[in-house]
Amino acid sequence: MAQTLSVILITKNEAGLIRKTLESVTWADEIVVVDSGSTDGTVEICREFTSKVVVTPDWPGFGPQKNRALDLATGDWVLSLDADEQISVPLATEIAATIALTVRDVYSVPRLSSFLGRPMRHGDWWPDEVPRLFRRGKARFSDDPVHERLVFEGTPVCLKALMLHDSIRSLDQMFAKMNHYTSAGAERMARAGKKGGLGKAITHGLWAFIRTYFLKAGFLDGREGFIVAVSTAESAYYRYLKRFYMP
Repeated sequence: MAQTLSVILITKNEAGLIRKTLESVTWADEIVVVDSGSTDGTVEICREFTSKVVVTPDWPGFGPQKNRALDLATGDWVLSLDADEQISVPLATEIAATIALTVRDVYSVPRLSSFLGRPMRHGDWWPDEVPRLFRRGKARFSDDPVHERLVFEGTPVCLKALMLHDSIRSLDQMFAKMNHYTSAGAERMARAGKKGGLGKAITHGLWAFIRTYFLKAGFLDGREGFIVAVSTAESAYYRYLKRFYMP
């Protein structure tokens, strides 16, 4: 029996990229979109590609919202995408062949992310193998509000063709993400009983830069590689500072 595939996405004000993402998966048997109240036309664009678009009145966090989309999927297999990711033509072909074989329950895909228009092939951003393709019922997302992960048993096999990721498109977006993720990171530290402090902020920030720019050859990505290394260091620095000043 032929295996069917559901693509699931969550959205919020992604009109600038969502059409490109959906166009890359029109070959799937089903597309499921769960939106959390977009005001920029995202929902209308999504409904051009699928009738299975649900708008939720609340925002429970990334993990729970993705599980809502997963619960609406009906395919034998599920491919989870973010609104700024696209499936390349070679990857689409490889996915179709993979689910036809049904050897494993979970597969990772290699993700090539871009920063200010430049594909990043070094530093912390590469290699980046993310579990995204799985047999429905064999995996779910963690309940983490940010940096959610796919929870499953066993070790995934990584496919070969690339998924493309329009990660950071402007410095304003970079600063906004940094502020959001460092706050969430500080909260996770607090729940885990970890302490912050100026000394720890400096030490972790410096190490993050050295690791990203030198040890992982981020310098080979030119000026964008330097900017990414600095932003990675800043993220570590502010995460520990925010934890220190939390009540």
